[in-house]
Amino acid sequence: MPLLQATQKAPAFKVTNQQDKPVALTDFAGKKNVVIYFYPKDDTPGCTIEANQFTALAKQFAEFDTVVLGVSKDSCDSHRQFISKYKLQVNLLADTNGEMCEAYGVWQEKSKDGVKRMGIARSTFIINKQGVLVDVEYGVSPEGHAQKVLDKISRL
Repeated sequence: MPLLQATQKAPAFKVTNQQDKPVALTDFAGKKNVVIYFYPKDDTPGCTIEANQFTALAKQFAEFDTVVLGVSKDSCDSHRQFISKYKLQVNLLADTNGEMCEAYGVWQEKSKDGVKRMGIARSTFIINKQGVLVDVEYGVSPEGHAQKVLDKISRL
């Protein structure tokens, strides 16, 4: 599947959040900008850095009419534990069947110590109120990433 690019319509999704409630892209249409950040696994070092930094900037994102959604293939229960442990202030979506990861092109082959396997490539998408991708970034580094995304949102 080809990677997504800015100016494309964002792929629709409907998955559950940490409270087992359905969340769809259409929930925000015309109302909010959406930041979707995909991460490999709850409560791992890089993912914790990223989630904590998005949480630290939650009020600033809200001031720019933006909702932040973290997505992994972890379960809703795992998300609840992760949120509770770090007092996170972002919604985490449970893409347990991987359909959203596939639609956004983040389910990719990874190589570590010569072993190849499939996994989530840490990636972030900024979607405007019209449902169009305005920024697409694959293979991001967690440290300082939330601030870079906020800077981009401030220029929308």
